[in-house]
Amino acid sequence: MSLKQEGRPSIGTRVVRRILSDLGFVRRQIAKVLPGGATADRDPQFGYIAQLKAQFLAAGNPVLSIDTKKKELLGTLYRNGKVYCQQAQKAFDHDFPSWAEGVIVPHGIYDVARNHGWLHVGLSRDTTAFACDSLRLYWESDGQHDYPQASELLLLCDGGGSNSCRKHVFKQDLQALVNALGIPVRVAHYPAYCSKFNPIERRLFCHVTRACQGVLFDSLQTVIDLMRKTSTQTGLSVTVRVLDKIYEAGRKVAAAFKQNMPIVFDTFLPKWNYRVVPQSG
Repeated sequence: MSLKQEGRPSIGTRVVRRILSDLGFVRRQIAKVLPGGATADRDPQFGYIAQLKAQFLAAGNPVLSIDTKKKELLGTLYRNGKVYCQQAQKAFDHDFPSWAEGVIVPHGIYDVARNHGWLHVGLSRDTTAFACDSLRLYWESDGQHDYPQASELLLLCDGGGSNSCRKHVFKQDLQALVNALGIPVRVAHYPAYCSKFNPIERRLFCHVTRACQGVLFDSLQTVIDLMRKTSTQTGLSVTVRVLDKIYEAGRKVAAAFKQNMPIVFDTFLPKWNYRVVPQSG
C-alpha cells in the first residue's frame, strides 16, 4: 500500500530541494585541487618568485607569465559550453582527429602589470622554437614600445612543456633570442604540479576559454575573432596573432652549446632560476 493510500501526504521535489539546501547539500562538481605529488623546495621557490616579481615591477621592467594553451582542432567538431541561439549548432557525432581541418596551438603571454594578454596561434606543434618565436613577436611588435626603458625581462614559466626547465634546447633557443633582441631575460620556473599558480592560467587562459565556449571552431578566423573578444571587468584585453610557421619536432640541443652553456644559473635553486644574457659574436 502506498503512502498516499495510507492517508500520508506526498512530498514534492521542491520541498526536498529546500530541505537539502537547509542541510547544506547542493549539486557540486568534483574539485580538482589535490596535488599530483609533492615537490621539494616548493615553498622557497614561491617566495623567490614573489621577490623577483616585486623587484621587477618596482623597477618598471616587464613581468611576463607564459605558457601554451591546450591544442584545439579546427572543423565541425563538438566543443563544450552553451551560447544563446535560436537553433543548436550542429557538429559531427564523433570527434575523430582525422575529421579535423587543422589544429591551433595558442601560445600565451600575460603582462602582469598591464593586465594584457597575447595569444600567438600556431598551426603545427608546440616546440621550444615556437615559444621563443612567440616571445620575439611580442617584444618586437609591442613589448619594446610598452617598455622603452626596460633593462631586463622576467619570464614566469611552468616546469614542463615547450619551456621546460629540463630542456637544454629551450635554453639554447632562448639564448639565440636574447642575442637577437639584445636584452637580458631572467627565467623563474614554477615547481612540478604547480602550473595552476602561474598567473597566466587564472588571469588569461580561463577567460579565453569562457569567451570561446560553445562555439564551433569552424575556421581560423572564427578562433581569432572569439579570442580577441576576451575581456573582464578588471580591464583584461587580448591581442591575437598567427604564427603560421611549421615547427620541427624532436630537435636536439647542439653539443657545443651544451658543453659551453653561457646561461648564468642562480646560486638559489639553479634548476629553476637563471639569467640569459646577450652574447656577442
